[in-house]
Amino acid sequence: MAEAHQATTYSDVLIHEHTEANHDQEVLQLVFKSGIRSWRKRFARFRSKVKNGVYPAHLESLWIIVAMAMGFHFYTQNTPFDVVKLVIKFMPNQSLGWEIVACTIAGLFYWLLVAFLMRFTLKMLLTYRGFLFEARGRKVTMKTKIWAILLKVFIKWNSPNLFSFQETLPRLPVPPVKDTMKRYLRSVRPLLDDKNYERVAKEAEEFEKGIGKKLQRYLVLKSWWATNYVSDWWEEYVYHKSRHPLLVNSNIYGTDCVNHPTKDQAARVANLIYLCMQFRRKIIRQELQPIMVQGMVPLCSYQYERLFNTARIPGVDGDKLIHNDDAHYMAIRHKGVFYKLPVQHNGRMLNAKEIEYQVNYILKSNNKASHAEEYLGSLTAWDRTKWAETRNKYFSKGVNKASLDVIESSIFFFNLHDKEYDMDFDDSAKMKVFSKECLHGQIFDFWFDKSFCMSVGTNARYAMNAEHSWADAPILGHLYEEVQFDDQFSYDENGKLLGTMECTPPLPTRLKWDFSDEQLVKNIDQAYSDALKITSDVDHMVLKFDDFGKGFIKTCKVSPDAFIQMALQLAYFRDFGKFSLTYEASMTRLYREGRTETVRSCSIESCAWVRAMEDEKVSSQEKVRLLRVACERHQQLYLEAMTGKGVDRHIFCLYVISKYLEIDSPFLKEVLSEPWRLSTSQTPHGQSPRTDLVKYPGLVGSGGGFGPVSYDGYSVSYIVSGENRIFFHLSSTISCPLTNTERFSQRITKALGDIKALFVKLNAEQKLQKNGVS
Repeated sequence: MAEAHQATTYSDVLIHEHTEANHDQEVLQLVFKSGIRSWRKRFARFRSKVKNGVYPAHLESLWIIVAMAMGFHFYTQNTPFDVVKLVIKFMPNQSLGWEIVACTIAGLFYWLLVAFLMRFTLKMLLTYRGFLFEARGRKVTMKTKIWAILLKVFIKWNSPNLFSFQETLPRLPVPPVKDTMKRYLRSVRPLLDDKNYERVAKEAEEFEKGIGKKLQRYLVLKSWWATNYVSDWWEEYVYHKSRHPLLVNSNIYGTDCVNHPTKDQAARVANLIYLCMQFRRKIIRQELQPIMVQGMVPLCSYQYERLFNTARIPGVDGDKLIHNDDAHYMAIRHKGVFYKLPVQHNGRMLNAKEIEYQVNYILKSNNKASHAEEYLGSLTAWDRTKWAETRNKYFSKGVNKASLDVIESSIFFFNLHDKEYDMDFDDSAKMKVFSKECLHGQIFDFWFDKSFCMSVGTNARYAMNAEHSWADAPILGHLYEEVQFDDQFSYDENGKLLGTMECTPPLPTRLKWDFSDEQLVKNIDQAYSDALKITSDVDHMVLKFDDFGKGFIKTCKVSPDAFIQMALQLAYFRDFGKFSLTYEASMTRLYREGRTETVRSCSIESCAWVRAMEDEKVSSQEKVRLLRVACERHQQLYLEAMTGKGVDRHIFCLYVISKYLEIDSPFLKEVLSEPWRLSTSQTPHGQSPRTDLVKYPGLVGSGGGFGPVSYDGYSVSYIVSGENRIFFHLSSTISCPLTNTERFSQRITKALGDIKALFVKLNAEQKLQKNGVS
């Protein structure tokens, strides 16, 4: 049915353009051109795979090596290892033609040998992590200097594409159980009294010396066999096995930036689609450069593969991801009506003006949605098992299946909102409303199963919502930054989209649905009702802190992330009167198919500093000293998490194996049941080298956030947006009597202000001492 819609879309154009043509000849030409395009794609993909497979060697260098082999053979009668003579023995005869064939085979052998040695050397270089632990500003060791020189030589020797390093990235190492137990016990020490700590320490020791050994052996075996010993289980058990609704509980969101280049809804929608398509093309053609740490060490690019044309499909027991690169159309929703919008015509990607023509067609359409059609998206916000059962019963055949397939295989989902998005970073009330629109919308206007959705208001402001299981925020951050940069130059002074139409594009087609079964309509209404209960209990807001930003924090000579984490610890302690287990997401993309690890931000050092801040008897100098010690410890924890030496992913995988082996472990159960009452994450910034907030201040954005993770805790997402600004996205539950998002935002503001005042006071005291004033 989906193909029938597409055929209908193109039929009018084909008839109009070719009424006087020889139809048989034309059909054959179309078939021929289609075949040529298909084979070109296959060849390009094959060439990319070969190029990545031999990186850092140049693919073109093969012919140079072959020519050298021929030169050595014909002019010196000798080649290294006498490979040519060995190959000639297997030739039918020793004629000139067969000698050339033998030289070619020998050249291929030499080339593969050199390529293998280069890849092996590069892989060894990429396993080095010492550079991360050498603090900036201190003397770099000779070992690191030599390593950096060699690595730069390899990278400059052959410019990498997006997936060049995938085969040479090291695998995530499995830490010893003994080390993980030590790190775990150190992380919970400030949270437990002596009696409970002794109990937990005893259980950890018993686990380490007992069943932990057996579980570890299986996990090490998996690490040898699997690409990444964590990622597949993390995706399956943390995300896909969860039966909770995606809305609020799992999906993340992003907001528009300061720039408001146009108020024309159709123009903004068309340009955002076009720029996303350009980014998609760069991924397919591998024209993007991989993200490099300190400009040298690549991060894993695996997650980019599922950015587009991906959807999470609900299952009764567990979900799964589907991906379809061959779908070249968008799923668009406007006033409850769903459309299929093709973005290719006659083998060419449509430009922004042509897409604008299509979007205007939708906006001017008089199509009316039924009640069930308008609220259909609510099913994706429902309990996963209930949505799966409804999908299996009512969307497994006929017109419903065809239309659902279009949405799920589409490039991404776009909602044309029928109201303005009133976004103003300086107005907290407006940002509170707008951020909730980004988090969950009206429930039915996002398709929460899609890899990501965008919604543009009538004033051309947009919101973004993303499913979380396929990737982490940095991938979306990269797309966001690239799109925002190009978007600012895409309109004239009147907000009109630049460019011209080169053809009349195919018109969007409406997706059809069958809602004749009353139970399906009841399920849709029930899904909306259940989701409404979730969204109405979310206490969410955005805090813009502009007293200072990265600029001031740099003068304190501490990590900006550690600085903010300490402020959050102080704010939480003042709010609850105690410390709590704190989750901060860190990436492990230095390893192949790496995703995240947990940084346990509440440490012995952070608690000591917080207590000192609440004690008036402690001097400013001592408070600053303790803060720097706490920040250094936090930075150490963050780097350990990045390099596979965290606590939580290792324990999680040991627990999964224990369940497979049906081994009961009270210790593992207790560890995994501990609540994260403060869940934090820093929104990535600077993924694109073109993002310069000093040169382009309009690119400043508030980042994004997520819903409350714990019923009786806070979720905090933050972004250091430039030198003088920090945004916080805060969430909690309204029904919990212990939490209040507005109150916590005030605690954060006060904590940040107190830290600044601490440094100001210390500097003043030091100046007085320098001048001899007691």
